Amino acid sequence: MIDLSKIPFIKVIEGYKARFIHTSSMTLGYWEVEKGAVLPNHKHLHEQVSQVEEGEFQLTINGETKVYTKGMVAVIPPYVEHGGVALTDCKLFDIFQPVREDYKSLG
Repeated sequence: MIDLSKIPFIKVIEGYKARFIHTSSMTLGYWEVEKGAVLPNHKHLHEQVSQVEEGEFQLTINGETKVYTKGMVAVIPPYVEHGGVALTDCKLFDIFQPVREDYKSLG
């Protein structure tokens, strides 16, 4: 069993902090994002599945912009450019495959 409340938050970029769980093949990210915080456009080798748990998040994937709200899920293929902005305070849940080794070294 993993108790998320025992995992400290790590600030990743301005306005974005997360708790991470790393398994042998994936990384789970539990994010708290401040209203107005920008996620710059980027891409990575990981497949990413993102779900909005609370709030509204504007996400652009491969040039297509949509507003995601509670319960909505985005699937981002590897090496596809994406970025976004929190329209409200948000809680997001991400799954990355394979493991985000760069997130392991934070904190």
